[in-house]
This record gives sequence, C-alpha cells and structure tokens, in this order.
Amino acid sequence: MTDQQNPHDLADQKEAPQPQADAGAHQPGVDDLAEKIQQAVTAALAEQRDMVLRAQAEVHNMRRRCEADVEKAHKFALEKFSAELMPVLDNLDRALSAVPEAQLEQVKALYEGVELTLKGFLETLAKFNIKQINPHGEPFDPQLHQAIAQVPNPAVAPNTVIDVMQKGYTLNGRVIRAAMVVVSRAP
Repeated sequence: MTDQQNPHDLADQKEAPQPQADAGAHQPGVDDLAEKIQQAVTAALAEQRDMVLRAQAEVHNMRRRCEADVEKAHKFALEKFSAELMPVLDNLDRALSAVPEAQLEQVKALYEGVELTLKGFLETLAKFNIKQINPHGEPFDPQLHQAIAQVPNPAVAPNTVIDVMQKGYTLNGRVIRAAMVVVSRAP
C-alpha cells in the first residue's frame, strides 16, 4: 500500500459516530432554543390570559349596563303616562281654586267631592312613586322649579318661591315636570 490514504477511508472517519455527550452536559444551542421556546410559550400564555380577563371584564360590564338599563326601563316606564295625567291634576286644582269663598257654602258638597278626588288621585300616584312638587315658601331650586317671574318682596328672603303657578311632579326622583313658580327678589 501507498502512504496516501484512500479517500473512502477519510469519508468513513468523518461519518464515524461521535461519542454522545453526557445527559447532564451543557448543550448551548439546544438549551438556548428550549429557553426561547419556553419564553415564547409563557408570553403567549400571558397574552391569552390577559385577553380572557379582558373579555370577562367586558361581559361583566355589559351585563351590569344591561341590568341598569332594564332597571331604569322598569323604574321610568310610567314617565310618559304620568306626564299625560298632569293636566288632569291641574284641572282639579283649578276647579278647587275657582270656587269663590262667598259661594263655598252653596257648592260645599261639590267642592269636597273634587277635593277628595284630587286627594285620592295623588295618593294613587304616590303608590307608583309619583310625587307632587308644591314649593310655596321654599327656596328656589332650578333642578325642580321653573321661575316665570321675579317680584320684589321685602317680606321674604330673596330667591324664595312666593307663588306656584303650576305644580311640578317627580317620578322616582326624576322631574317629570318642573313647578312653574314666581320667585322673590330683593327690593
């Protein structure tokens, strides 16, 4: 044989199996790859968890808003109906105030009948949380009252309701109709 090596022998040496590394030995490429995969999985899991929490919070908020809307619908369902009843109450008030005191004795039974009708009507409305606003003598409140005039009156403090032209009404605390009032001002 010659001193030169056969090319097939070199190929066999290259293909010869390499001794396996210990299981506990450090393999930088594999360990780095495993760490990157674990970080990617952890990040994806955290992102999915965050998305689930946000979705749950959105569903909870939507449910709360829907419940509030349903509650308001039940609470204020009578608003339009009760607003239509206000002129009837006004007419009963006008009927009582139209009777002159001189003729009160002649129409006493009729007057008392209208008075009882008005009282019963207001009691029925109160059962459904419809309350009358009659602010005579109270301080002016723009949330509940609509001032139609200011009159100088030294007998009362400024911004006091001295006359109620039309009573107001609330339904569950919400103003259906503001009371139309005359307010005092400093002379």
